Amino acid sequence: MSLKQQITEDMKNAMRAKDTARLGAVRLLLAAMKQREVDERIELSDADVIAIIEKMIKQRRDSISQFEAANRQELADIEKFEIAVLQTYMPQAMTEAEVAAAVAEAISASGAKSPQEMGKVIALLKPKLAGRADMGKVSALVKARLSQ
Repeated sequence: MSLKQQITEDMKNAMRAKDTARLGAVRLLLAAMKQREVDERIELSDADVIAIIEKMIKQRRDSISQFEAANRQELADIEKFEIAVLQTYMPQAMTEAEVAAAVAEAISASGAKSPQEMGKVIALLKPKLAGRADMGKVSALVKARLSQ
């Protein structure tokens, strides 16, 4: 079953269970997926769906920091719940050791020696780590390794 089909089934299950909070979060995800399909006239692959989910999680994290700064904890809690729902569709996260090993392998494979060649390394890592690691942290790790 593709990720898109699983999300659709989860929406139906949330409707049957009358779980309005979960249903709302899943519908937001389905709406974002449908919007991308219509805009680009494509059929989404699992990798495309994961990219959409990553973007939505990042947006929610930004919203949480804004809500907490404004003392709106009830809104921050809603965003945290949506993140929890979205996380269920993400692939298993890699450990820091696995990420470090992947970075070392990519650096040696690309032959990068300086921070100016960081793009080569990230280009090799992005397909492997998409959805499984925070690319911001990966980027910082690559930069630190190449600066040595």
